[in-house]
Amino acid sequence: MQMYKAWLTSSQLHTILGGYIGSLLFIFMLTALGNLETTVFGKSFQQKLFPEVIFSLIISLIASGLVHRVATTTCFIFSMIALYYMNRISQETYAVPIPTMSMHSKKRK
Repeated sequence: MQMYKAWLTSSQLHTILGGYIGSLLFIFMLTALGNLETTVFGKSFQQKLFPEVIFSLIISLIASGLVHRVATTTCFIFSMIALYYMNRISQETYAVPIPTMSMHSKKRK
């Protein structure tokens, strides 16, 4: 992003594109960090809000902030949208269904 800083700050649309690129950095960093932790700690390890998500978000916001202030804001918005969908896909894929117990009322005679 630093190599194309002049182009990314040349128009409003390019600045928003810089924020989107920063959110892609967030997604890739979070995925890489999660894969590393799964390899080191085992398959039962889960990513948490702190430190994995916050660390990846701060790094991507700093990278976007070095380009433009508006890119930081759009990076945050795009990253939160991406985090929501990543969480939703993860819940659909890996969530363990909880069995429901039905309570039958028995009347005494």
